[in-house]
Amino acid sequence: MADSQDKPNRPARAPEPKGLSPEVLRDNFIVYLRDVRDVSPHTVRNYTADITAFLDYLRGISPSYELKYVDRFTIRSYLTKLYVERRAKATAQRKLSALKSFFKFLVREGFLTKNVLAVVRSPKGERRLPHFLDTEEVVRLIEAPDSSTLLGLRDRAIFELLYSTGIRVSELVGLNVEDLDLVGEVVKVRGKGKRQRMAPMGRYAAMALNDYLNSPKRRTSSAGDAVFLNRAGRRITTRSVARIVTKYVRQTALKTGVSPHTLRHTFATHLLNAGADLRSIQELLGHRSLSSTVIYTHVSTEKMQEVYSKSHPRA
Repeated sequence: MADSQDKPNRPARAPEPKGLSPEVLRDNFIVYLRDVRDVSPHTVRNYTADITAFLDYLRGISPSYELKYVDRFTIRSYLTKLYVERRAKATAQRKLSALKSFFKFLVREGFLTKNVLAVVRSPKGERRLPHFLDTEEVVRLIEAPDSSTLLGLRDRAIFELLYSTGIRVSELVGLNVEDLDLVGEVVKVRGKGKRQRMAPMGRYAAMALNDYLNSPKRRTSSAGDAVFLNRAGRRITTRSVARIVTKYVRQTALKTGVSPHTLRHTFATHLLNAGADLRSIQELLGHRSLSSTVIYTHVSTEKMQEVYSKSHPRA
């Protein structure tokens, strides 16, 4: 009989993830995100799609592939696949972020013994300059809705509030009437990670909101105290706001690529060009880190160079 010491040393294998398939583990994670972390429906959809795409990739390697076999080489191979498919770096970053959260959850819950993604670095993102409107263009967009109709009053109030506060469209659709102080001209905003901030709205936005909320044509809401309602009296969605913006962009023949987020970029850029400091803009935008706000300095510099080139006789 061979001595037991002659047997080859085999690396210890991670335990089976409690007999659950990768798809079931994904579903457990999504339930955790929705019910425990209380993340937005948009984030839930993105994480579900990103993790499902990765699991499909693993099934392409082997129909019986299990998460315990994933290593950093598997991840790098997947990222290479995304690169070959010419996916944007921002897309690859988002997908990797979703997978990192997923594997961190699996380790914490005891489904896996090691988080192999902890040592995988995210690809560096491309710093794209934000698209924004000039003053004439933003005024043309804001004044496009027909204020003799209820929907026109609503759309005007949406544009005024987005431009005067710089809030995200997800923050706008989540507003309740109690969040508005039309006399003090401020609005309470619930941002990312349930962080709250007070944002000044200005008199034009306050007047537009007052006209909309006090219109006799406005229906009783079936969505609690939601500020912005659709035709059926339900809380408006981010997708609906995007369609509203697209409608008026076409109507006013503005440049293409304008979205609700363009008004947020326009808000920040106009403040910076008018002399506002970055820290103040950071607070107004609800950015956790100043690095997210710094990109607007590039826009300001680009605008300065454009003005210089057009104005200086020796440029």
